[in-house]
Amino acid sequence: MSKLFGGIEAGGTKFICAVGTASGKIDNRVVIPVTTPDETIPQVIEYFKNIHLKTPLSALGIAAFGPVDPNPASARFGHITSTLKLAWTNYNILGAIKDAFDIPVGFDTDVNGAALGEYRWGEAQGLNTFIYITVGTGIGAGGMVSGKMIHGLIHPEMGHMHIPHDHKRDPFAGVCPFHGNCLEGLASGPAIMKRWKVDSVLDLPDNHEAWELEAGYLASALINCILMLSPQKIIIGGGVMKQPNLLSRVHPKVVDLLSGYIKHDTILKNIDKYIVLPGLGLNSGICGAIALAEREFKGSLIA
Repeated sequence: MSKLFGGIEAGGTKFICAVGTASGKIDNRVVIPVTTPDETIPQVIEYFKNIHLKTPLSALGIAAFGPVDPNPASARFGHITSTLKLAWTNYNILGAIKDAFDIPVGFDTDVNGAALGEYRWGEAQGLNTFIYITVGTGIGAGGMVSGKMIHGLIHPEMGHMHIPHDHKRDPFAGVCPFHGNCLEGLASGPAIMKRWKVDSVLDLPDNHEAWELEAGYLASALINCILMLSPQKIIIGGGVMKQPNLLSRVHPKVVDLLSGYIKHDTILKNIDKYIVLPGLGLNSGICGAIALAEREFKGSLIA
């Protein structure tokens, strides 16, 4: 019988909890709205305990919104740190789950988790250096460099990189409470909605000027990623990317901004296969959380 793993995609507005196998097949899932840790985490624990009693789980994985502390050597490993969701500030989400289950528990950021999911079963299979970016309520990025998940002082925060902002074309000040007009401040879902005064980004028609502006901001960010990390592929998902023709607007802008400096056929001739939507669709994050569980389980056998 295949081993069963649990995954928690801990997003800022909802937790997706699911169980699946090492093949990437998801057998069961539930969505839990995010309120406070005291209300949300007991629901998460109850979901997995009910499953664990019937069919034991081999491990759990948590792919969490952040910023977080991903360093196993740190006393704050597994804590959510400086989040704007004040009830979750400095919350030990890893510790809360570990206290409830006597099984291995893997942990990383939500975007690194989604990147790992794409590496195992999606668009990044067979690669060793790639980036996964999500453009939605916020903008975040994770990925792998030379076969290892990207960590460092903490973890990537590419969503807050500073990009060119033409104030005449776009006088919008941005929505990021820390930086104002960083990438997230200008190009996230809330930025688009506030700038154009709509309730959903998908309320804007395909020919609306919002999408040319958005494509330009995303292209500016992507060329920085390409020049810094030289990824073999860039995978870009999230709710904003549901706009049908947004990605096709991004492709030529990336090529134009690179100005022929990177002379590689992948970019010059096959940009549509280089910057792509997630192979797992909306399941990248939860599949990634299950992949974190699988990886932690395998590591526990070696330790």
